[in-house]
Amino acid sequence: MKYLLTFVVDQRRMSDASPEAMKAALEAWKAFDAEAIEAGAMIACEPLEDASLAKTMRVSESGERPTTDGPFAETKEQLGGFALLECSGLDEALEWASKVPLGEGSIEVRAVMDFSQYGYESPTVGPAAATA
Repeated sequence: MKYLLTFVVDQRRMSDASPEAMKAALEAWKAFDAEAIEAGAMIACEPLEDASLAKTMRVSESGERPTTDGPFAETKEQLGGFALLECSGLDEALEWASKVPLGEGSIEVRAVMDFSQYGYESPTVGPAAATA
């Protein structure tokens, strides 16, 4: 079963970090990535650019899709990155979340919906294919 871990952080902390602090943080992330890949759980794990560079598209019932600049919410904490993992269940997903070297922030752990009962199979690349 796939789980999405989303990392909600104060992105100013990252932009204000010293080069030494960033290097240390990225070493911790490399260790997390390596462990998850070795375990066969990692599908993807990526940081996101600052929310101020984002665009938000609103989809209306009429099908209109206007876009606006910036994040969808006025808050200092924004979605900073994500990991998509293949796990045996919620307990394993929470175990991976406990290993994420986030520092300060929050991690939402959410199961990816399975629509196979309706005949839909996700084309997402599995962990084995992702590392090939």
